[in-house]
Amino acid sequence: MTRRVVIAVLGEVRWHPPGVDAAAWRAALAEDLVDLLATLNEVEPAIAALPADRALAESVAWPSMPVYDVPDLSAGAIFAVAAKDGYEQAAAVAGDAPDVPGLLVGKLLRPLTTRPLAVAPADPGPGLLGVAARLPAPDWLPAFDLDSGALAEIRAAAPRPADVGSSPPWRRLRTPADLATLDPAVEGWDTTRALLGG
Repeated sequence: MTRRVVIAVLGEVRWHPPGVDAAAWRAALAEDLVDLLATLNEVEPAIAALPADRALAESVAWPSMPVYDVPDLSAGAIFAVAAKDGYEQAAAVAGDAPDVPGLLVGKLLRPLTTRPLAVAPADPGPGLLGVAARLPAPDWLPAFDLDSGALAEIRAAAPRPADVGSSPPWRRLRTPADLATLDPAVEGWDTTRALLGG
């Protein structure tokens, strides 16, 4: 069986709801994503963070869950640590998407059966919800992170545009408009929900 890892990327969170502590908000978003990843079948969960965010990563990690210190949050750096750990496929998912469906994470990995790379756009943009690769990552992988990446630019760097698959987009909680799209009827995102008052 192919060894796959799905990595929660704990990047900077630039917005938080008024009246909600910024650090608590960031931790809630991360915890909900990590909890989701830990329950997925046929993948192993992990966290990637800058050394300065190691304490946050360890506070939301499940027992024995790897926490990768990376020099930067680029896709290349994240895929390099996953490859070094022996994984054959890896997906990196933005840490500010607490309600992303597990099915969508699976769809991010699915194109890797025939393509070396796949992305899930953030909706609305800019940036990406996630990116997945066969490991080691292709040498044509451009320098980008989940905040700056764009499907068109990544496809332009590939030998053939078809080398980069895509999966359905999903929101990241970065603005008041994004927050308004949360559906209380959807299960999950319990920590974020509690922080927002239920």
